[in-house]
Amino acid sequence: MTAREALRESERRLAAAGLDTPRVDAELLVAHALGVSRTGLFADLDAPVHGLEPLLVRREAREPLAYVLGQWGFRRLTLKIDARALVPRPETELVVERALALVEGIVAPRVLDVGVGSGAIALALKDERPDALVTAVDVSVDALALARENAESLGLEVELREQGLDAAAEGWDLVVSNPPYVETLDGLQPELGFEPESALVGTGFHERIAGGARTRFLVLEVGFGQAADVARLLDTAGYLDVSITEDLAGIPRVVEGRR
Repeated sequence: MTAREALRESERRLAAAGLDTPRVDAELLVAHALGVSRTGLFADLDAPVHGLEPLLVRREAREPLAYVLGQWGFRRLTLKIDARALVPRPETELVVERALALVEGIVAPRVLDVGVGSGAIALALKDERPDALVTAVDVSVDALALARENAESLGLEVELREQGLDAAAEGWDLVVSNPPYVETLDGLQPELGFEPESALVGTGFHERIAGGARTRFLVLEVGFGQAADVARLLDTAGYLDVSITEDLAGIPRVVEGRR
């Protein structure tokens, strides 16, 4: 099968599986099978494609594309991604953006990422602020192992600990977190069923982090419809200049405040 034929067939099957972006996914899968970039795929559409079928079957089953590809881009980084941690979302890049803005004037800021997952937030902060002293914690040893693999492959030095929310009480310039905030997976896209439920589903984490953190700045990612409530939590906990930032889709996504 040529790349041209593979693209056509993959798009057809992925559309039948209910994907919103069957053409984009088809291009990424075929490019991965060929060992080229998505743009490089079109340099030779007559090239023979091998090894595509297992990848295509996994995506048809609605396994996240990042897991099928085994890697995913986040800001300036390419991270190894698998089912040990959540797939980094574009909206989480806004968390990093706001965190960087808050510590811009601080030399060697002490930063804590609560719930490191794949390492996306912590490693992006270290990459873009090399002088930052970044610590990241998670209660999942599997997620920590993945974050460590990413840190080593990227050559970025962060401290990784098996620890929970209590780490936020140690005293930091910045505490940042994308905690579990989904109440239930019912009715959501099938891809979420492949991701670690403990990193997705949960309530009360924003309140616990805000109430327990000893930090100059706090930045939290929130779910749809949660921003106003989380902002009130920060107000109640004594934070000043509490603000909400919308993501590119216009959804209030990040809540921040300072002590």
